[in-house]
Amino acid sequence: MSIAPPEVITVETTRVSCDGASGIRGGTNYRPAALGHPRVYLQIDEHGYVDCGYCDRRFVLKGGPADGVDQSQLPDISEGASPQ
Repeated sequence: MSIAPPEVITVETTRVSCDGASGIRGGTNYRPAALGHPRVYLQIDEHGYVDCGYCDRRFVLKGGPADGVDQSQLPDISEGASPQ
């Protein structure tokens, strides 16, 4: 049984970075986000998406083969992995 990734982010470039905390609110009245993970850079390949190996965020290339597809039906693709 496949489940959808916890968060899907549509991007316009094939090279993305993820630190697991970029969506956490910050600012002058807030402490810097302590949550997250080390920043990693990911490359989207011909499948049109890549998953972060730390937090499972899925980055989907806008207009790519995975854009608009049911994400729960796609296999996980971490950096350097090949889908089965």
